[in-house]
Amino acid sequence: MAEPKTKYDRQLRIWGEQGQAALEKASICLLNCGPTGSETLKNLVLGGIGSITVIDGSKVDVGDLGNNFMVDEKSVGQSKAKCVCEFLQELNDAVKTKFIEEYPEALIETNPSFFSQFALVVATQLVEDSMIKLDRICREANVMLIFARSYGLTGFVRISVKEHAVIESKPDHFLDDLRLNNPWPELRRFVETIDVNISDPVAHKHTPYVIILVKMAEEWAQSHGGILPSTREEKKEFKELIKKKMISMDEDNYKEAIEASFKVFAPRGISSSLLQIINDPCAEVDSSSSDFWVMVAALKEFIANEGGGEAPLEGSIPDMTSSTELYVNLQKIYQAKAEADFSVVEQRVKHILKKVGRDLDSISKTNIKSFCKNARKLTVCRYRAIEDEFNSPIQPELQKYLTDEDYSMAVGFYVLLRAVDRFAANYNSFPGQFDGEMDEDISRLKTTAVSLLSDLGCNGSTLTEDLINEMCRYGAAELHAVAAFSGGIASQEVIKLITRQFVPMCGTFIFNGVDHKSQLLSL
Repeated sequence: MAEPKTKYDRQLRIWGEQGQAALEKASICLLNCGPTGSETLKNLVLGGIGSITVIDGSKVDVGDLGNNFMVDEKSVGQSKAKCVCEFLQELNDAVKTKFIEEYPEALIETNPSFFSQFALVVATQLVEDSMIKLDRICREANVMLIFARSYGLTGFVRISVKEHAVIESKPDHFLDDLRLNNPWPELRRFVETIDVNISDPVAHKHTPYVIILVKMAEEWAQSHGGILPSTREEKKEFKELIKKKMISMDEDNYKEAIEASFKVFAPRGISSSLLQIINDPCAEVDSSSSDFWVMVAALKEFIANEGGGEAPLEGSIPDMTSSTELYVNLQKIYQAKAEADFSVVEQRVKHILKKVGRDLDSISKTNIKSFCKNARKLTVCRYRAIEDEFNSPIQPELQKYLTDEDYSMAVGFYVLLRAVDRFAANYNSFPGQFDGEMDEDISRLKTTAVSLLSDLGCNGSTLTEDLINEMCRYGAAELHAVAAFSGGIASQEVIKLITRQFVPMCGTFIFNGVDHKSQLLSL
């Protein structure tokens, strides 16, 4: 067996050893192992998830051979859950696999406490009534839940968690934490020791842009009443002043300073999103508060006191044109400030833990350090109960989607996925499932969809005849290509939730295979 570091090398570069360790400890339950569920689990098993439990009461039939690569002709007549588990075990023997030959709907009704043993449940191909019941169960037990469904050329993925806090959100684009417009005393003193007007051409072209910009920002502020550039004209003038400092055209450090000048113009202090988090009612902590909110409470105190309105410094600097000596010295100054900020936050965390009657070492140094490093990027996601969304969707959003040409197909599929469940409850089959009833099913589905829209407060709204016909044409088929895509999205979100890295999608994900579009609906 390959060593874990070799085996998972590429993904370790994305979510690190801490993220991988979280995956390897996680226990996942899958409901229904058709192509959508099987594809979801395949991705997680290859990624090294700790253990999986597959719940499915059906047997493999000939139809499964056309859309599920995890069963073959020898599997026909056998337990589908057993066959899929055996296949998945072959993909990664480090993963513990277990199957229960039972229909998920029956388990939801008769043994709701069963789900409390898992970190996360992936529920595939459930109808609306079962989704609502399972969501209630998982919310009560604080178990993360993801719904996934493939239906013809459309797919649906929805996360349901009361609250999910992300420390390592890893945004694609985020401003370096350099404090060019608000330097702390040690950085200011260091910058003052460097002469940017030095005549030595080698030294001049190897002065880091951080030093250039801090000096230029202070010069500007002194001549403009302490105010930094804010208007378009002022910013242009500031860049021209930097350009005038160049003594030759090959000075990359000054070109970098011009390109990075926007970092000087950035507002000081914390972002509105971080302000919202530190002012959240959950930041008023007690003995039952999570580690995250205890650290947020400490962060709030830090920002108001030692931080002077700023979050703890991250402590890293980007690569830049510089002499080795200046770069290393600059790096040490940033690292020392970050370490000092961490120490203050750590003491505040311990003080809060003592105040609420918890063990002072119950939150590790590693976690506090990671929290401080990522403090500016914290994210808290909260999801509506699926029942609330289904019964009381956000009216302005729903109306907007129904009238917006860009979203009309996505919201049409969303409404029809719910309409086919109502249809099945009334007629004991999905529309188009049996030959010879297509015309009647189209009429019935149209009536059902209009009734559903009326119940949602969208009287007078209609869906296109083409979309209703298309939905009937699917006959509730799970196409492998759509299932693989939907399963890929679901497994990606599982990894985000388990590792607590990257921000999981907020909203209801709809895949439109007709137009090859994916959209999120906020309902």
